Amino acid sequence: MNLIIITGFSGAGKSLAIRCFEDMGYFCIDNLPVTLMPKLVELCIQSEGKIRDVALVIDIRGKEFFDSLKNSLESIHKMGVWEKIIFLEASEEVLIKRYKETRRPHPLSEFGSLVESIREEKRILEPIKEIADYVIDTSRTPPAQLKDVLQKLSLFKAKDTIVFNLESFGYKFGLPLDADLLLDVRFLNNPFYEPELRLKSGLDREVRDYVMQDPSAKKFLEKVEDFIEFLIPQYAKLGKYQITIAVGCTGGRHRSPAIVEVLKERLEEKGYKVVVHHRDIEAE
Repeated sequence: MNLIIITGFSGAGKSLAIRCFEDMGYFCIDNLPVTLMPKLVELCIQSEGKIRDVALVIDIRGKEFFDSLKNSLESIHKMGVWEKIIFLEASEEVLIKRYKETRRPHPLSEFGSLVESIREEKRILEPIKEIADYVIDTSRTPPAQLKDVLQKLSLFKAKDTIVFNLESFGYKFGLPLDADLLLDVRFLNNPFYEPELRLKSGLDREVRDYVMQDPSAKKFLEKVEDFIEFLIPQYAKLGKYQITIAVGCTGGRHRSPAIVEVLKERLEEKGYKVVVHHRDIEAE
């Protein structure tokens, strides 16, 4: 049985996420009380394979059940089922903008203003975020891109599978909020200044070849790969199976996407699972 638990900030995209899993053929439940999770899993097991892929949403409306989440997960593990927790977040500015656009009240509006409600929710959900298998920042992620990321994550069934999230970005558009490692590649030769490459991106072979012709790029990637190999067992000791690496250049269109694509190929050659997100490649 494949169990996906979706949680995170209100307005970060949980409704969209559950619809994505529904489109992928998952049996989906929105806002399930945490205490009912073991019973749901038991019923799915009793279905004798008819219900194998399940996705459910738990959110702040069920905050009184969060204290029992650990006990519910332990009960599920005893049945031989291991969950994957996907935590969706977004910046405070983006959440405020989304709420103003929809004009819907925040679930914690009793705490005062919208800003106060968002900050209280963040405080309450912090323990859940810490145990999540995947943390996805949707601040600059269009719906179609989020769906693509979720589809790739749904393929990774094993609890102990190391998943690398590689994200390219442009420093001029701000730093990613969820990176474990932040790599600055602004020292590499910039294809932007080559007229025939300016309108292309790091996804184009010509741009990648140009970037990789820089001897510094080859040496940089070698050192990054060595560092990653060192980090993997260290993270595994902590039970951390998701490593998010953000690679930045000035605008996020040429150098950082090129490096991310090359690093993706090398990690996949070693048998690792890789999810790629080019955050700012179409920003300008």
